[in-house]
Amino acid sequence: MSLSYELGKQGEKQAVAFLQENGYSILALNWRYRHKEIDIVAEYKDELHIVEVKTRTSAVWQSIDEIVGTAKQKNMIEAADAYMQQNDINKNVVFDIVYILQIAGKENIELIQNAFHAYDF
Repeated sequence: MSLSYELGKQGEKQAVAFLQENGYSILALNWRYRHKEIDIVAEYKDELHIVEVKTRTSAVWQSIDEIVGTAKQKNMIEAADAYMQQNDINKNVVFDIVYILQIAGKENIELIQNAFHAYDF
């Protein structure tokens, strides 16, 4: 397996632990709908959180659209809709990003809540 794949999987584990420590209930990991995937589906304060995890080893600043491109955002929105239909969920949906930066053996985890909205498209 590639180094970037392993980094991503490690980041997802770190993101799950971080979210749980902050009161999130994890409902699903790597949930798939057709060719679309949601890294983490969680519940927090009676809202459904669709979470994309991004793990980086370079501290280059990026905008939200650079971290999670518009095509990926659209895929996450479509997958979230399918998840809600399949699980008969009627809650407010929040799209979050857990951004993990690993440099020189140190890591910084940032939760970007409401990173984008379904009505943006």
